[in-house]
Amino acid sequence: MSEKTSETLAPAAAVPLRLRAAPPSEVVWATTPVAETTQGIDRVELGPSASVDRCDADATSREVCCKELVSPDQRHLVDPAIVRDIIIGLSDGLTVPFALTAGLSGLGSPKLVVTAGLAELIAGAISMGLGGFLASKAELDHYRYLAAQTHANAARACDSELERKVSAILAPVGVGAGATRAVYNELRASEGHAVAGELPPAGRTRLLGVFRRPVAENASTGLTAFLLKFGEGLEPVPISRLWISAGTIGLSYFIGGLIPLIPYFFVHSTGFGLLLSAIVTGVILFLFGGFKTYFTGARGGVWGYAWGCVSTLIVGGLAAGAAFGLVKALGVKE
Repeated sequence: MSEKTSETLAPAAAVPLRLRAAPPSEVVWATTPVAETTQGIDRVELGPSASVDRCDADATSREVCCKELVSPDQRHLVDPAIVRDIIIGLSDGLTVPFALTAGLSGLGSPKLVVTAGLAELIAGAISMGLGGFLASKAELDHYRYLAAQTHANAARACDSELERKVSAILAPVGVGAGATRAVYNELRASEGHAVAGELPPAGRTRLLGVFRRPVAENASTGLTAFLLKFGEGLEPVPISRLWISAGTIGLSYFIGGLIPLIPYFFVHSTGFGLLLSAIVTGVILFLFGGFKTYFTGARGGVWGYAWGCVSTLIVGGLAAGAAFGLVKALGVKE
């Protein structure tokens, strides 16, 4: 028994191990403290060089470099409000005076066409500009009223009700309850600072009450601004917007209306003047339709631009043809 035990407990023969290569000089796993890592992130520059380096690093994995992700239909769009005013003024200016001169040309007097055309052009430019001013003023008054009502409701409502309104805006885009509560707390705190920095409301001491400033009108931060912008889809209307809109619409109307009237200054026959006016106005309407398609971001491509040009030309042609045909049908004489 003892012999078997001794044989069992006898040590096995030693086996030599192969020598391993020397450890690498570089550290495989970084052991940088979290604080230093955070500071390093704060020091990262997000300039063009950093973007290019990151783009080159990701190009092999995604097979498409981010520098190449540029739409072939890349456009530099103008402010939509200004484009809208230009379109309103030019489209009416190219259509209404042209239709008027086309109708008056049936009377056979170039002098009458020029006189009536200039009178309509000046009156129309003033009317269109004033209409743009009043439209922007109505938009401003609407925002002021809703801003005052929203601010008053936010001051009276409880936190749970206001947080529910914020959640109704953020939840559909995937923001959770915890993040919504944090956003609400920040908005609530910013609301107090915004209201504290407001100027006291002034009376109607300026033209048309344009410069009147009610409470919380100019607050661009805080709960009121958030609810108005993302809940109601409203943004503050700058005071300068009223004058810019009036000037843009009025000037666009005058320039557009002067184009079909110019040929009548140099001819003695209304028929020949109408022909020149129709050609010039048709070309301008055609080009204007293309520019409108480009700057408004409408459908591009050959068919998109063709539709924009042709549709604008058709509208102006129909208006002028209707006016000229009406004068001929009534048999009006000078």
